[in-house]
Amino acid sequence: MDDLLNPLIQGDRRALSRAITLIESTRSDHRDRAVSLLATLPDRQALRIGLSGTPGVGKSTFIEAFGTMLTEAGLRVAVLAVDPSSTRSGGSILGDKTRMETLSRNPMAFIRPTPSSAQLGGVARRTREAIRLCEAAGYDVVLIETVGVGQSETLVAEMCDLFVLLLAPAGGDELQGVKRGIMEMADLILVNKADGDLLSTARRTVADYAGALRLLRKRPQDPEGFPKALPVSAATQDGLPNAWAEMQALTDWRRKNGHFDENRAQQARHWFMAELRAGLLARLDTPDARARLDQLGTAVARGDAAPAEAARQMLDWLTSTAAK
Repeated sequence: MDDLLNPLIQGDRRALSRAITLIESTRSDHRDRAVSLLATLPDRQALRIGLSGTPGVGKSTFIEAFGTMLTEAGLRVAVLAVDPSSTRSGGSILGDKTRMETLSRNPMAFIRPTPSSAQLGGVARRTREAIRLCEAAGYDVVLIETVGVGQSETLVAEMCDLFVLLLAPAGGDELQGVKRGIMEMADLILVNKADGDLLSTARRTVADYAGALRLLRKRPQDPEGFPKALPVSAATQDGLPNAWAEMQALTDWRRKNGHFDENRAQQARHWFMAELRAGLLARLDTPDARARLDQLGTAVARGDAAPAEAARQMLDWLTSTAAK
């Protein structure tokens, strides 16, 4: 048994941090240990809430206000904040804790910034496994804050129970709302900054998106009235209790009608296939494979081989190598 397991399931935050560092490591011995640790975790469930939105919409401010409200209600909250990585240096600022200063000092909360490391979809490579660790540590709600890049950021929907899209007032009309991609994945659209001079604009934006959502095809996992748009203010906390009540109502309905467990089962299957694809790609990261790739890549660049033909030859080579 891994020596991280007992302190982790007892809720030790330091053990949780060490466990997440372990699963994020790319060393082969660390990966073997991480897989063994994940296999021994107790079956605990937290409510997983994915949160996305454009940069500057106030995701971190919202999470701090929303997370503080939940902890005041007696819930333990974990925040997994994915930070964009530089395409040049590969580095990340990881400054989410500085923007959630109050929540980061809260003993009922745990905040873990993680670099995206060029992973597409707004989340990091091991975010789903980090969620499992947070659940094993006894957290009641896990908030997954994505990088925030726009309408293609849908991968977080494959690892959460509720997908919340945060928008700014005057962030678009009804035509924006019916765009495919991230809009049709959202369970709730929250228009932030609904306070002060922006209050009337925020209400109009809510009305625009509410009208747009009615044009989308109803999903079987949604009760009547969902998905819906609501106004909130992270600065004044207005609308946060109502948003939480709607999240609970939707979750309860899905549990009662079997959609909650079905969704988690489909997500598990999705991540099995994702791990399989990642494992197959890892087969290319060996000296022999890299040499073969370089050889075929040079042939394609010179025009001696078509890309499709070179790819077929590489796959045949991998198959014959695996059979030996």
